[in-house]
Amino acid sequence: MSILQVQSVEKYYGSKNNLTKALAGVSFSVERGEYVGIMGASGSGKTTLLNCVSTIDTVTSGHIFVGDRDITALKAKSLAQFRREELGFIFQDFNLLDTLTAYENIALALTIMKENPSKIDPKVKSVATLLGIEKLLAKYPTQLSGGEKQRVAAARAIITNPSLVLADEPTGALDSKSARMLLESLQRLVKDNGATILMVTHDAFSASYCDRIIFIKDGKLFSELSKAGMSRKEFFGRIIEVIALLGGDGDVF
Repeated sequence: MSILQVQSVEKYYGSKNNLTKALAGVSFSVERGEYVGIMGASGSGKTTLLNCVSTIDTVTSGHIFVGDRDITALKAKSLAQFRREELGFIFQDFNLLDTLTAYENIALALTIMKENPSKIDPKVKSVATLLGIEKLLAKYPTQLSGGEKQRVAAARAIITNPSLVLADEPTGALDSKSARMLLESLQRLVKDNGATILMVTHDAFSASYCDRIIFIKDGKLFSELSKAGMSRKEFFGRIIEVIALLGGDGDVF
C-alpha cells in the first residue's frame, strides 16, 4: 500500500522574468514500511522536495498524497494538525530542547497530542528500548553525544506512530560510529516497528541502508535504484556508480 504518492510536482521560485524551476514534474510513490533515500547534487531539488512533502513549502503544481489525503489541498489549520498527527521529523541539528531531559523531549510529542498520561511512560520506554537509549532517558541534551541526541530525536519522531518519518541529512553532524548506530536504528524502526522513512542524504554510505534510492538531477527524476536482495556492500557500490553518472561524488554530493 502506498503511504506517499508524489504526482507531477513542480515548484518554481522567483518572478516571471527570473524564474527558477526547483522541481519539474517529479512523480514517485513510497510503500508502507519502506525506507527510501533521496539523493542529488547540491541544488538538484532534493531538499525542496522534502520541504514540499513535509508541507514546510507549497507546490506550484501537482499533488502529494499521504495515505488518502491530498496534502496540497489542506488549509493552514488542517496542515498543522496533519504535521502533528501524521509526520515525524529527524533533523540534522537534532532540535532537542536543552531544558528537558531525553525522556521529556520524547514524551513532549505525546503530550502535545493530548495522549492519555497513563500511556505515555510505557510508550516512551518501549521506543527507547527499540533504539537502545533506555539508559539515557534521565540525561539532558548537553550531557549526550551527537549520536545519542540523534537517536533521542528519532525516538521523538516515531513515538506518535506517524504515517511517515522525514529525515533531512540525519547523519550530517555525526562521526562515522555514531552515524552507523543511527542508521542501524532507523533500519530497526522499519523492520521491527513498521515505520516508513523518507530520507534526504548526500552520503552513499548512509543511503546504502535504504531499501530504495531516488536520484534527482536538475529538479527531475534521474534514476531509481532498489536494493532488491543485494547486500549493503553491493548496494553501496551501485549507488556510487549512479553518483558517478550524475557527475557528483560521495563527499560533495
